[in-house]
Amino acid sequence: MNIEAVFIDRDGTIGGTGHFIHPKNFTLYPFSMTALQILKDNNIKTFACTNQHRISKGEATINDFYNEFMSFGFDDAFICPHSPYDNCNCHKPKAGLLIEASNKYNIDLSKTAFIGDVGSTDMLAAHSVGAIKILVLTGWGHSSLDEHREKWAEIEPDYIAEDLLKAVKWIINGAIK
Repeated sequence: MNIEAVFIDRDGTIGGTGHFIHPKNFTLYPFSMTALQILKDNNIKTFACTNQHRISKGEATINDFYNEFMSFGFDDAFICPHSPYDNCNCHKPKAGLLIEASNKYNIDLSKTAFIGDVGSTDMLAAHSVGAIKILVLTGWGHSSLDEHREKWAEIEPDYIAEDLLKAVKWIINGAIK
């Protein structure tokens, strides 16, 4: 299968701590730019896919996040600005952001991968559209597999990677490409 695009979560996956950090204070992991470049070098679109409910609290703007993702070299960013209680269609684990990307770029979601650190949001969203599910152990990854596993017990990740770079290498080295 040729992977058309990779969706990548922000907090705990490309950098930060897993908690909200304003874009002006956010730091990428040392390997994140290399991982993104490998995907670009292999003509795979990269899309940020993130829940950022602090936007709804006025702590940042959607443009703050969008500009941050563009500065990292993502092809596009799909950002849910709503509270988890707003019952929107875009807050992961709902698939609204993925469907929006699919419609915008004419992508077959079954030919995509999702890399994230939270089983109960990232992995469930990926599963709902048939995307390859890659859980990274940075951020909330370990706790997703341990104390929070019951929230997504019916889903198994396709691959568990130490970090984003190892996840990308798994994709590129033919595990699913």
